[in-house]
Amino acid sequence: MSRTSRLVLPILAVLLSAGAMRADEGMWTFDNLPSKKMQAKYGFAPDQAWLDHVRLSSLRFPGGSGSFVSKDGLVLTNHHVGRSWTQSVSGPGEKDYIKNGFVAKDRAAEIKVPGLELYTLMQMDNVTERVAKATQGAKSDKDAQKARETELDKLKKETQDKTGLTSEVVSLYQGGEYWIYSYKKHTDVRLVMAPEGQIAFFGGDPDNFTYPRHNLDFTLFRVYENDKPYNPAHHLTWTQGGLKSGDMTFVTGHPGSTARLETTAQMKMTRDVAFPNRLKAVEKQIKFLKAFGAQDPEKARQVSSQVFGLENTHKAISGYLVGLKNAEAMTKIEKAEKELQAKVAKDPKLAATTGQSWTKIAGAMTAARAMAKDSAYVNTRGSQLLGGALNLVRLADEEPKADDKRLAEFKDVNLKRMKMMLGMAPRNFNKELEIASFTFGLQEALDELGPNHEFVKAMLGSRKPAEVAKEAVEGTKLTDAAARKALMEGGKKALAESKDPMILLAKKLDPLGRKLREKQETLVSSVVTEHGGRIAKARFAAYGKENYPDATFSLRMSYGAVESYPANGTKIQPFTTMAGLYDRAWGWGDKAENGSWALPQRWQDRKGALDMSTPFNFVHTMDIIGGNSGSPVVDKKGELVGLIFDGNIESLPGRYYYDEKINRAVSVDARAISEALAKVYDAHHLVTELNGK
Repeated sequence: MSRTSRLVLPILAVLLSAGAMRADEGMWTFDNLPSKKMQAKYGFAPDQAWLDHVRLSSLRFPGGSGSFVSKDGLVLTNHHVGRSWTQSVSGPGEKDYIKNGFVAKDRAAEIKVPGLELYTLMQMDNVTERVAKATQGAKSDKDAQKARETELDKLKKETQDKTGLTSEVVSLYQGGEYWIYSYKKHTDVRLVMAPEGQIAFFGGDPDNFTYPRHNLDFTLFRVYENDKPYNPAHHLTWTQGGLKSGDMTFVTGHPGSTARLETTAQMKMTRDVAFPNRLKAVEKQIKFLKAFGAQDPEKARQVSSQVFGLENTHKAISGYLVGLKNAEAMTKIEKAEKELQAKVAKDPKLAATTGQSWTKIAGAMTAARAMAKDSAYVNTRGSQLLGGALNLVRLADEEPKADDKRLAEFKDVNLKRMKMMLGMAPRNFNKELEIASFTFGLQEALDELGPNHEFVKAMLGSRKPAEVAKEAVEGTKLTDAAARKALMEGGKKALAESKDPMILLAKKLDPLGRKLREKQETLVSSVVTEHGGRIAKARFAAYGKENYPDATFSLRMSYGAVESYPANGTKIQPFTTMAGLYDRAWGWGDKAENGSWALPQRWQDRKGALDMSTPFNFVHTMDIIGGNSGSPVVDKKGELVGLIFDGNIESLPGRYYYDEKINRAVSVDARAISEALAKVYDAHHLVTELNGK
């Protein structure tokens, strides 16, 4: 039994009533911060200038968060957020920057990271009313969904054309509000410094989602513009003091996904079907990748970041599932839902619009359960090249259509980027790994769907997965940018004449994927979107807008204090220290759990230079979730005092509810970063830059 499945959750008291909320709970949008609650508890609430400063200093990474920390575009994020990008510019031997770390001794030595794009949120526009008008008179949920999407595409394009920024649709409160968020995109990003993976993830998987911790989980990048360091209008000032227990902290970042406003029917479908299936798939994929890596050290290096990410995903989902299986918590969630339903029933207007919404969503979940296997396995099966081939085939069909008739990813607002990506050779392509991954994916589909499933018959016929995968990968020309561009520019004629094996497979997959997508949109997504929005509006009518929306990987602010918590019959310390790092390494030795607590050589060599009392990691009552990784932690002055990298294991059910007694975010202390840069990595030039000198 895993550590997560043994987790025992305490009794949840007031938290889950529909109108009540604990003081430090919430991933708040910048337009609706609980200033009165902050002021009442901590005697401080940020003003607009403070908020604008931290917002414009914050950055979105692929799958995570970051921040500007110098006037010359230096960027701070987690090592694990930047890990795959660091690996993408690494190589064997001394250039294995995951194993050995990397420090650019000057700016000329900073390494450009192809494909890495960062985003600064510049503008937020509430377009809820326009979207609502566009859906008036729709005859079905599907028609309403189409009208909604068409209007949002129009609004997105209007905003992009007007501002010159990159705009995205943001749905909040399960469709109760719609916004257009507009970003400045940074495309020239370079690696500046990364510690060894072993010190960034000290303790390995055994310590993951636990506390006390001793992880130096940070990496530094730099944004360039016109081949020169970018000068952001705002950046966070590095603390000159630091935190102490009880201090108020703020986090600005991009929490990925919570489901606290979902219906109980949605939660039960996730509990019974989605998460168990996902865990099973992740376990098989980890096993496959580890077997591939076991062939030789170079293969192990090539898949190390994928294994790292999947192991983290497995532990997180296991914790989410524990929350959904907590009978007392689910009872309270159901009670809150019934309270809202009762309020709706008493209001004739709400009853007319929303009275049947919970039943409709429950029906959609029944449909989702029936489609679960097809949804999981009818796809490109882990093939990077088949994904490109499928988009080329669909582009030729979709581009000639009127914009409102196209699939979403091929509409005008997205078309330029789609073409740019399709015209590029795949990044960091590894033929041997592609064949192995595609073989694994096809075999998994055969095992799960059976030989008579239409997808399996289309992909394999009477052949074995290994044979199909090898022939397609070795025979395709889609690793070449020129071949991709020729097919893209040649349109339907070029694709009809193509004998490329990946294109031929994509043509077989396309109609099956379209049919499944149509079914999902009709029976599930359009129903959930329409009726989730109706329930959100009913909640506004019943309780006002004192709550926060679920996380959607859009910029949010959380707040809380540095605070210990009870566990293991004692109190868990708010800070760990450099001394604790060495104590844990010595206590375990360098062989335990495959070297999880072994120290990199330079950390052994530089031990005598370090101030052992330096705070290393800390915990605070911060409401976060995956996607917040790399978020800056700032104090009341708006100075950077730390860096979010994890939550404790007790926080994992926070995807569905928050308990401030035990939910804790885990952060790297800024003082540990400065101490390590100066005394372990000889990066005095970076310390000077961080200190604004």
